Amino acid sequence: MKLNWFRNKQNHMLLKFVVVILLMGFAFRLVFFRSTTVSPILEQTPIVQKSVVPNPSPDPYPKSVSPILQEKTEVPIPIPNPNPNANPNPNPNPPVYLQVQENEDQVLPKENFEEKCDLLTGDWIPNPSGPTYTNQSCSLIESHQNCITNGRPDTGYLYWRWNPRDCELPPFNPERFLEAMRDKTWALIGDSISRNHVQSLLCMLSQVEQAVQVYHDEDYRSKRWQFPSYNFTISVIWSPFLVKSDIFEDFNGVSTSEVELYLDKLDKKWTDQFQNLDYMIISSGKWFLKSAIYHENDTVLGCHYCPKRNLTELGFDFAYQKSLRFVLDFIVSSNHKGLIFFRTSTPDHFENGEWSSGGNCLRTAPVKEGEMELKDLNRILRKVELEEFEKAALKASENGVKLKLLDLTMLSLLRPDGHPGPYREFYPYAKDRNATVQNDCLHWCLPGPIDSWNDVIMEMVVNG
Repeated sequence: MKLNWFRNKQNHMLLKFVVVILLMGFAFRLVFFRSTTVSPILEQTPIVQKSVVPNPSPDPYPKSVSPILQEKTEVPIPIPNPNPNANPNPNPNPPVYLQVQENEDQVLPKENFEEKCDLLTGDWIPNPSGPTYTNQSCSLIESHQNCITNGRPDTGYLYWRWNPRDCELPPFNPERFLEAMRDKTWALIGDSISRNHVQSLLCMLSQVEQAVQVYHDEDYRSKRWQFPSYNFTISVIWSPFLVKSDIFEDFNGVSTSEVELYLDKLDKKWTDQFQNLDYMIISSGKWFLKSAIYHENDTVLGCHYCPKRNLTELGFDFAYQKSLRFVLDFIVSSNHKGLIFFRTSTPDHFENGEWSSGGNCLRTAPVKEGEMELKDLNRILRKVELEEFEKAALKASENGVKLKLLDLTMLSLLRPDGHPGPYREFYPYAKDRNATVQNDCLHWCLPGPIDSWNDVIMEMVVNG
């Protein structure tokens, strides 16, 4: 009996032990299963909205992109799958990729491309097609800039175009320009370079419609034209100082007395029309190098280069800075709703002398950047222009006035071949091959390099 009781008790304990082992195994399995399952709370967390994007392609691997254009690299983020027998990448649920920035110093966002697009830094490159007009197709070229008609023998200067280094510059499109300027008014305000420029623009537009002259002043220095089909009006307003001045000089620059310059009075020839103009290009500079007497508050302040007068020498830069600040203050305080360009002064290319001392310009091709430096006087003018524009631009932004810098100085510096030189006159050497001839190394042949200015303006105004 005792032996049977002992055996029954031993079996009973063994059964209990087996039950305990089974319970512990079940508990362990339950705990392990919970730890490897994605929590419902985590499954509902919207982290995809911020740091992950769905891959639109069924391809589970990142795409290879050129390092220059590559902005982001797709890296697969593994997601635990509670069912190991299921397809790890079923088509209805493509894998999720996290966009990780890579090669940060090589990445150039789109807005930086736009900021880097500098139309005014580039090179002159060959242009086999040549100019869009000729001295025969355009009747608006003044004789002093009509180099081919005047007998200039070389034509290589006609076959170049301006090419910015960081962006494309389409050629001037006269039809698109006229369409964009329908019912608008333009004015180029400044000296004879502005008159030179307006002829270039009119010649390029004449491919679509001939301009009709509707006004000129007594000396034919200020003029106005209209394109009837577009109700588009363009003017040149001769105001070389932009402030009031009395000038005693003939068309060839021969003076009988110093210029009388009033630094605190704007020239009404342009201010009276200012509010009625939709677009303007304002410029000055070169004329401030001339002998002049400076007035302010109805008092003579001093002068520039007036040795025969008992006056204080103040320097042309003093007058230019004071005048330009006055002009730009007027503009930025005007509440004008149009677009106003301030064009920097363009360099001359006189060599072996100046305008009145036998200087010439015999080059027949463009130069590369660094091969020709601005002259000291041009550098001083440019320094004043950039300083005063920078100050004015801040005020313009605050007042909602659209003022832009049109810095054509360095672009033009590279074209010493584009001036009339002796061919400002009709066949200057016809009677004497050794004749002493007045050279013009300041204005530009038409057609010529100045035509590219209109390519830049077109891009800034219409395409930009």
